Amino acid sequence: MSAKNYRDSGLCGIIPVMKPQGWTSFDVVAKLRGLLKTRRIGHGGTLDPMAEGVLPVFVGKAAKCCDILPDKRKSYTAGFRLGEKTDTLDITGNILSRCGKAVSADEINAILPEFTGEIMQVPPMFSAVKIDGRKLCDIARKGETVERKARQVFVESIGLAAYDESRREGVLRIDCGKGTYVRTIIDDLGERLGAGGVMTSLLRTYSGGFSLEECLTLERIAESCAAGRGGDLLLPTDAAFKLYPEARLGERETAMYKNGVRLRREQVELSCEAETCRVYGADGDFLGLGGMKDGEFVSVKNFF
Repeated sequence: MSAKNYRDSGLCGIIPVMKPQGWTSFDVVAKLRGLLKTRRIGHGGTLDPMAEGVLPVFVGKAAKCCDILPDKRKSYTAGFRLGEKTDTLDITGNILSRCGKAVSADEINAILPEFTGEIMQVPPMFSAVKIDGRKLCDIARKGETVERKARQVFVESIGLAAYDESRREGVLRIDCGKGTYVRTIIDDLGERLGAGGVMTSLLRTYSGGFSLEECLTLERIAESCAAGRGGDLLLPTDAAFKLYPEARLGERETAMYKNGVRLRREQVELSCEAETCRVYGADGDFLGLGGMKDGEFVSVKNFF
């Protein structure tokens, strides 16, 4: 049965998935559509096929979360090797050059601060970034290259967790914002060291408010679905918005809010004044996101 023929299962919620190496993010979504028998599924942040780790997956109405997650932080553990350059910036690509220059851990640590804060990155050719409606990776697979403009990204911290000077191989731990390419950081680091560098592995340990410890493997999900308990794995939709304060409505106000009526400040129980809050109805159900605007409490995004 194709995804477009699945009926709405009524499932709604979030599954933080441990994406396995060798799978694309779309592969994971397609697999879960089959397991959960529902078409409406999205994910919160693409991972390269060679990468593994945290992939938040949103099911049913929770798919509305994908583009509005408040927690933009991402954390990675990335393996790297100095002395090589490839067309993909990682070990899956074709080697473009080699360099035998020795590099010490002290030299790496000395320049890592240059890669923190707001930095500029040129998206790699082998990426999902679109230019004139075409994905860069599709262009690259045809052996072509196009000019890409550098983009500003934010790196909160980067540290050298391990390094073998004889092999010129090591591990970086990186905390960054949305849109940051770890492969590009390693490539730029290699250039800065005068040796070249490629990414050898990538593990995402945090994304969208979810950690590696919360993730479920596809095997675990498949077992639960086979036993008819797939829905039990879903976290509530509001788990994606725990950074926002709460707003609670009475019975009358709940009905008004659902009908799109703007509420007065005194009609809403707010934990604090905020432009965006998690809104709960009189029965305790999560209704969506709302907030104060021009002295009134209005809907921002509905999930009912």
